[in-house]
Order: sequence, then structure tokens, then C-alpha cells
Amino acid sequence: MGDQLGRAEEFEKKAEKKLSGWGLFGSKYEDAADLFDKAGNSYKLAKSWDKAGATYIKLANCHVKLDSKHEAAQAYVDAAHCYKKTSTSEAISCLAQAVDMFCDIGRINMAARYYKEIAELYESEANIEKSMEFYEKAADFFQNEEVTTSANQCKQKVAQFAAQLEQYPKAIEIYEEIAKQSLGNNLLKYGVKGHLLNAGICHLCKGDVIAITNALERYQEMDPTFSGREYNLLADIAAAIDEEDVAKFTDVVKEFDSMTPLDSWKTTLLLRVKEKIKAKEMEEDDLT
Repeated sequence: MGDQLGRAEEFEKKAEKKLSGWGLFGSKYEDAADLFDKAGNSYKLAKSWDKAGATYIKLANCHVKLDSKHEAAQAYVDAAHCYKKTSTSEAISCLAQAVDMFCDIGRINMAARYYKEIAELYESEANIEKSMEFYEKAADFFQNEEVTTSANQCKQKVAQFAAQLEQYPKAIEIYEEIAKQSLGNNLLKYGVKGHLLNAGICHLCKGDVIAITNALERYQEMDPTFSGREYNLLADIAAAIDEEDVAKFTDVVKEFDSMTPLDSWKTTLLLRVKEKIKAKEMEEDDLT
């Protein structure tokens, strides 16, 4: 470890000396870049993450001077992956620089990939709004490149977070769009029921029984297989909302969960529905 740190510092000093010395424009930045790259690798091996990150930024600057944007972008990515160990904000800043450069040289697929990574970093910090913003950007770029599976993965994250933030119409629109796209794909069509169930749960959160009923009709037309347990769950909960019957709601959800365990996202949203039914039930009791 100590050896690697010493080597890293030595490479970095030599690189700085190259930059401050005289030399033909291109050659001094090329020589310095080679030394910064070695320094960055040695700092990584020494697990000196902040120094490694800072060194890769210096490497990126050399590549910028040489007008090698792809290499500069990759150096920013390397810096970000070092900073991920110590500072999420620094990692995000470096990835954002990389994305700008990949966009400049038309590497949209790479830009999408690192937008997604930024979204994941914000998600790890529980910053749902920013995470959603970058998943949207990633989805848009993946869609432009016709990388449908990655685009849909990002869109599902956007829908998931939109629902958490009570932006139900946005979530519904995304889930329905993914369901429609998936119908024509032999590999994806088996997931359609799940997307429609998620959209239906978002409808339930809005509490408009007529809208839920209309949606269920549309979903059955869209996918004839959507007539089993998922359909019954949504229809029975809609009836419980209409009848303001908390006990019925609880029984319906419990039965479904015993056969197909509900994930935490669905559970959270269904608890919101339950609270609304409870509130209405209490209002009725107060009136009587």
C-alpha cells in the first residue's frame, strides 16, 4: 500500500513537472497524461480514493487540451468511480462532465448510461426528485438510441418515484405506455399484467371509482389475459372504496398478498388507499 502511494505521488510530480516545463504543445500534454494515468492507477491500488479522483480530473484536463474528448470523458468517469467511495456529490459532478463530453461527440448511448448512473447515485442518497429527473433524461436518450429495454427500466423508475411523490397521472401514463409497447414484443408481453396492475394501483390512489372502472375495461381490451387475480384485486378494492369498507379492503389485499406477495412500493400505495377509506368511514360515522 505504502509503495503504491509513493509511486503515485512520484508519477504525479513528474506529470506536473511536464506541464510546467517547456515542450511542443501536444507532446507535453501527452506525456503528462500518460503519467497522470499511472498516478491515478497507483492511487487506486493504494485505496487513496480522493487523490485518485483528483488525478483523473487532471488527466481529463490533459485530454481536453489535446482535443481528445472521448478520452477526457472516460477520465471523468474514472474520477467519478473513485469519488463514489468518498463523495457522492463529487462523483455526480464528474459524471455530469463526462455526459456533456459524450453528447458533444455524439456518443448518446454512453451519455444515457451515465445519466442512469447519476440517477442511481441520487437514489442512493434518497433524493427522489433529482433521481427521477435523471432517470427521465436517461430514458429519453436510451429511447433515441432504440435501446428499449434500458429505456423502459428507467421509465419504470420514473413512474415508481412519481407515484411516491403523489404524481399519479404521470405514473399512470408511463405504466400504460410501457404496457402498450410490451404487447407487441414476445419477450416483454408477459410483463404487461404487472405494468397494468401498477397503473391500476395509481388509479386507486386517486380515489376516482369511475376512472378506475373505465381503466379496468381498457386494460382488459388491451390485454385479454388481464382478467385474473390482478383485475380482481383492483376491481374489489374499487368496490371497497365505493362502499367505504375498510374490512373488505383489508381482506382483499390480504388474500392477494398470501398468493403473490406485495412489494414495498405496492404496499405503501395501498396503505394510502386504506387511509383514505378510513378517513371517509370516520366522516360517515361523525355525520351519523
